[in-house]
Amino acid sequence: MTDDARTRRSAADRAPARGFRHWRRQRPFIGGLLVALGGVEMFFSGQLDIGHLHVQLGIEGLQATIIPIALLLLGILAVTMPAHHVFYGIIALVVAIYSLIGVNLGGFIIGMLLAGTGAVLVVAWMGPRDPAPADGVEEAAS
Repeated sequence: MTDDARTRRSAADRAPARGFRHWRRQRPFIGGLLVALGGVEMFFSGQLDIGHLHVQLGIEGLQATIIPIALLLLGILAVTMPAHHVFYGIIALVVAIYSLIGVNLGGFIIGMLLAGTGAVLVVAWMGPRDPAPADGVEEAAS
């Protein structure tokens, strides 16, 4: 391999990734996705029809609609506005825990676990990482 090919390859390796991968790494994507999926799962578990029995808990089913929609919105907001990830994560965690009594045992436990895990990931997100400095930069700083 020639020196020119090595230079081009190392420059390409150091270039920041573009597209969806780069966008996803700049925000708490997996946590927000899990919170939103937990909300969707809770919504569908609250709208069950078993024969002539309609399974809903809460005041005329209001909680079975509002809580999943709130979780879906909190998951979307955590992904689209990462500067406020701690706020959205804490609110999502509280709503997920409350869904245990408000929405058919938190979407039969599955939705609550999805949303709770996602909320913890959103709160714990450390922000985008800076790329590792090149060897020459470290030596120049010394």
